[in-house]
Amino acid sequence: MNSAGPLPVIDVSPFTGPSTSDGGRDRAAVARRIEAACLDSGFFYVSGHGVPDDLIALLREAAARFFLLPPEHKMRISMDRGGRAWRGYFPVGGELTSGRPDLKEGLYFGADLGHEDPRPLHGPNLYPEEVPELRAAVRAYMDALTGVGQAVMRGVALSLGLEEDYFASGYTATPTVLFRIFHYPPPAESGRGEWGPDEWGVGEHTDYGLLTLLLQDDNPGLQVHTARGWIEAPPIPGTLVCNIGDMLDRLTGGLYRSTPH
Repeated sequence: MNSAGPLPVIDVSPFTGPSTSDGGRDRAAVARRIEAACLDSGFFYVSGHGVPDDLIALLREAAARFFLLPPEHKMRISMDRGGRAWRGYFPVGGELTSGRPDLKEGLYFGADLGHEDPRPLHGPNLYPEEVPELRAAVRAYMDALTGVGQAVMRGVALSLGLEEDYFASGYTATPTVLFRIFHYPPPAESGRGEWGPDEWGVGEHTDYGLLTLLLQDDNPGLQVHTARGWIEAPPIPGTLVCNIGDMLDRLTGGLYRSTPH
């Protein structure tokens, strides 16, 4: 593993907080930092996002309670019950990256919509009865992160020389929002013994969407394949990791990179 220095930490509060008399200058400065990060690696940390600490704590506690449930209880909301909405739980090895099983389990959520919605990736969420507080935490967190995503995209728009609302008035006016909670159990806990040298929690990939916002826990592990080699992206308290997805890579003609990680 090569180390090529840390990813930048960008304070996006000029886009998430109240307007000030010099807000335009502040937003332009943030946009320049976003541009530099997107041209370099497509990854940066987001600070000043405004997501309440108590909401994050509630979400983490509820998610931890869910993953401690017996397997048969977790499978009550398995993804095969989510239909085309692509929601619910999958067990360790139930998701593939580049054709190989990931050593993680997880939950998929999205905007809560009715069964009648005909679009793929749209519909109702599946929530566990055993952890009732997860429903409110997930809904509040998705609302908060959707706001952060729109704020970052305003910065991205300015960085490309566009009007701030370029994306919000079109591409992200009614965005498809997917929220995933992953748990990477230790090898002994997952019943696999020791991991092999070519086994990963999740293999190398790029993200297919427009933008990803990641809340890390206290455990390191995220690695980013930059032009200078692989670098670590360790947890930084109070931040989210933001990275460009394949859709934004396409929209910018490859100017902003969707980077393997």
